Amino acid sequence: MTEGLPTLEEFQAAADGLVGVISHTPALPSRTLTEALGSPVLLKMENLQRTGSFKIRGATHRLQQLTPAERGRGVVAASAGNHAQGVALAAQSLGIPATIFMPNGVPVPKLLATRGYGAEVVLEGDTVATSLRLAAEYAERTGAVLIHPFDHRDVVVGQGTLGLELIDDVPDVDTIIAAIGGGGLIAGLAAAAKQAAAARGRDVRIIGVQAENAAAMPPSLAAGHPVEITTQPTIADGILVARPGNVPFAIIDDLVDEVVTVTDDDIARAILVLMENAKVVAEPAGAVPAAAILAGNVAALGTTVAVISGGNIDPLLLQRVVAHGLAASGRHLTIRIPLPDRPGQLARVSELIAQAGANVIEAMHTRHGHGLQISEVILELSVETRGAEHSELTLGVLRHAGFSPIVVQD
Repeated sequence: MTEGLPTLEEFQAAADGLVGVISHTPALPSRTLTEALGSPVLLKMENLQRTGSFKIRGATHRLQQLTPAERGRGVVAASAGNHAQGVALAAQSLGIPATIFMPNGVPVPKLLATRGYGAEVVLEGDTVATSLRLAAEYAERTGAVLIHPFDHRDVVVGQGTLGLELIDDVPDVDTIIAAIGGGGLIAGLAAAAKQAAAARGRDVRIIGVQAENAAAMPPSLAAGHPVEITTQPTIADGILVARPGNVPFAIIDDLVDEVVTVTDDDIARAILVLMENAKVVAEPAGAVPAAAILAGNVAALGTTVAVISGGNIDPLLLQRVVAHGLAASGRHLTIRIPLPDRPGQLARVSELIAQAGANVIEAMHTRHGHGLQISEVILELSVETRGAEHSELTLGVLRHAGFSPIVVQD
């Protein structure tokens, strides 16, 4: 294993230090994901953790290791959400002054929660990268200790306490699936879980999942060192990281068995499935392990635990994600139909859709549009269906009746 790998004793000491600070979150069976994977799947519910994510583990352990002098200087961090809340609550519990830099436009619930934990919040810049730079400058200027979200050994050890819980709660686990952003969670998880399983005479497979638009780990693993990529926008902003951390990368390179990616459509679909079938609210980054299972990107190898690493999703984003998830799963269909401008056409289309068993939830009828003849109109409909097969049936009914529906991609 990696030289300097945190030991099982270190992880246990960290877990002992977190008693009374964090929640021991449950691992609950998921029938839907079990059916999708073809082997037993449980959900490690870190969305139920204090502050709504696993970040409180690493942040608290990191702050617990500070010297009295360092505590007196205060801490500073930068985040758009989960790390900010973790550092703020950890600092509050230890009586350490905390300053958190957050970008403009941060979701209001995350901003209010961070302030509610007693941190001084500075809103400046448009991106987390800018906030990180400002936090580093603040640390240099004031002497405050910069608390990095993932690239520090103490943070990795704190996150690894999740792995100990998993092995205790699910001793027959064969595979653990977790998200990867900067790598702190999966590095700690892999090191702790593999050592704890080995102590019981077992092995455990670790699979990491990244958002396709922010997948820095595959090229980094191929190069043998952290590589910075140009990211694209993704709904999984919690793992939108352009370069893995040096500390976690060394562990991941040695201990993580596989890394896969998922699309935003996969993630949106997973959030919807978790809400409907498991009654679980997961943020996009927290849903990527479920997304990988539902997308068929991982193979069934025994009992599997998917880590739902966070549930801090803004209600407005949730509304958009659910709509996108419905479309991605074929249950929401937007169609545009050119019609002759004469009475009865709208009623006829509505009748056909009803005959197909679908439901019109929104309609727009206009005579104005590029390319329309004076005797034509456009009817745009949002239709609720039971899935992709039912959507095709509905389109087929319209086409059979002589209409030419055009599917509009959301």
